[in-house]
Amino acid sequence: MARTWTRARKNRTMRPTMRAFFIRRYGGPEVLEQGELPSPPLGPRDVRIAVHAASINPVDWKVRQGTARILLPYRFPLVLGNDCAGEVLEVGPEVKAFKPGDAVWTRLDKDRPGAFAEEVVAPENVVAHKPSRLSYEEAASLPLVGLTAWQALVDVAKLSPGQKVLVHAGAGGVGSVAVQLARHLGARVVATASAKNTELVKGFGADEVVDYRTQRFEDVVRDADVVFDTVGADTQLRSFKSARKGGIVVSITDRPDMALARSWGLSPVLWPVFALVGARATFAAWRHGVRYTYLFMNPNGEQLRQLGELVEAGKLRPHVDRVFPFEQTREAIAHAESGQARGKVVIRVRG
Repeated sequence: MARTWTRARKNRTMRPTMRAFFIRRYGGPEVLEQGELPSPPLGPRDVRIAVHAASINPVDWKVRQGTARILLPYRFPLVLGNDCAGEVLEVGPEVKAFKPGDAVWTRLDKDRPGAFAEEVVAPENVVAHKPSRLSYEEAASLPLVGLTAWQALVDVAKLSPGQKVLVHAGAGGVGSVAVQLARHLGARVVATASAKNTELVKGFGADEVVDYRTQRFEDVVRDADVVFDTVGADTQLRSFKSARKGGIVVSITDRPDMALARSWGLSPVLWPVFALVGARATFAAWRHGVRYTYLFMNPNGEQLRQLGELVEAGKLRPHVDRVFPFEQTREAIAHAESGQARGKVVIRVRG
């Protein structure tokens, strides 16, 4: 697609524009607009990417709703979307690892989303070369969920061969990658899923699948070294019963704790709020003799590179539920938000 241009009023210079889906205020699906916006400026260490495909994640509609505004305060208009794959258009003068024409993938910096657009600009350190065996649509589905699984299992839980891990929602976007990664790390993998997804999740590498609709997982699994909670709510609190004493529960959904507030440099005034929000999980962890960590994934280009090596080696594969054309971004978000998708929902921007 050719870049279009608009004249800036103040200095009368020509500025490139792009098609994008964005919001001007928080709210429901009705606040999402489609239109033309100026392309983001390029910094000295930035990479400008022509987006070929982007994927949808729960954080996208949480940002739209405003539920994450304490952690992620944004200015409007705000282009949604957090991970994508595409082709490098332009690089800043201090960029060394990429050049125009490179095929790349990225989980955008949390302060600079915008994947639901024809172009994005990302810091060099959150970008990696796209695995050659993946299409742009497949590659776009992996950065956020892949990094989340990696940071939960490798960085936080330090999962090692022979350990037992319980992964919730093994057919979901994060869960399907976590099952594959845990298998690669040599763990014994138990996952929760519905009966219709049992064979799918076993195909990802799960040794055992618990049908969460007919069984209470805490009655089946009570000695996990690691429990990875991707569901939240009651599932999170019940997860402490499935971990052995001294084990760990890592959650990416509900009840962020005070440790997260401190690590993000939030005002100390907000610390008691986070302590209160995370109190039930913190108490459950203490009661069962289990460690608890709330994880908010950080973009990381080097970890993306390592995930790409697993993809190239056939150890990790994406699971795409459905691909929507760019014009149907609203419908794509609605489909993902409905909870009916198996795997990731992807938007094709180009091609």
